[in-house]
Amino acid sequence: MFSRKSFSRISLTRRVAMAAAVSLAVAGPALAAWPERPVTMIVPWSAGGGTDATARIVASLLEKELGKPVSVVNRTGGGGIVGHTEIANAKADGYTIGVVTTELSMYHWLGTSALNYDSYSLIALYNTDPQGVHVRKDGPATIKDLVEAIKAAPGKHKASGANQGGAAHLSFVGLLNAIGLKAQDAPWVPTDGSAPSLQLLTSKAIDIVTTTMPEAQTMVDAGEVKTLALMRPERDPAFPDVPTVKETLGVDWSLGAWRGVAGPKGMPEEVVETLSKAMAKVVKDPEFVKFMDARKFGIEYAGGPDFANYLKRMDERFGEAMKAAGLAKQ
Repeated sequence: MFSRKSFSRISLTRRVAMAAAVSLAVAGPALAAWPERPVTMIVPWSAGGGTDATARIVASLLEKELGKPVSVVNRTGGGGIVGHTEIANAKADGYTIGVVTTELSMYHWLGTSALNYDSYSLIALYNTDPQGVHVRKDGPATIKDLVEAIKAAPGKHKASGANQGGAAHLSFVGLLNAIGLKAQDAPWVPTDGSAPSLQLLTSKAIDIVTTTMPEAQTMVDAGEVKTLALMRPERDPAFPDVPTVKETLGVDWSLGAWRGVAGPKGMPEEVVETLSKAMAKVVKDPEFVKFMDARKFGIEYAGGPDFANYLKRMDERFGEAMKAAGLAKQ
């Protein structure tokens, strides 16, 4: 026969066990089952562009990995600020993620938004496209020759690639700064994009274009333009014959466009890890590789902490370039 004291101990033990079971039943399966419903992927740029195209192939392959639909939603405006802000402000439950892009490395330096890489739960980098230095087919044979020509006649050789303050402009000003030259030594001619800049180059209105290889590839293939160097730490496997700025000029300068997947800050670590592992599979999927190769988009994977380290370096590099260009607000 149980004493009242024994009964109380048993009762308490049962209550603790039941509470633990209820806790596990509520928390455990809910987390383990993620995702239980469709996931939304926000793209800060318009439909039909390069970022939108890569986002849609990523979303379709993530569906295969996660077993739930991943729908792409375009949120445009403010030079990407609207979409980037919506990703950052979403509920941090893993059901809203988005594609973050190069502009995130620039906003806070320009003073247009306080957003930076630390505003998000970083999932994975999946694409980088370094800026290249391009000249006409009859232009300088090497980037060393180009630099010597600029030094010999400061202000004579004009450059372009897109708008003032964009990645192409900043990569070039940063390069000039790295080799001890000033932005005005090779004045920048703003245009509406790489295509009109390349047209100015072939018409001899300017002498240099900085843009990514995918943008310049058509004219390179046509023999009208040649690439002197790429701004990346090591040679690009997709363009093994093109040297880097570092190996040709001896300066450690690399900059380019990038794309990755992120969610609002504070997402559960388990969800971030699940997505990061899924993205590691996406970038190796033959369908993704074929898609990116066809468009000459570079594939580069960095998950979680490695993605954060990459964006920290990009933030520092863009800051250096903006200061050299006189565009930094801080």
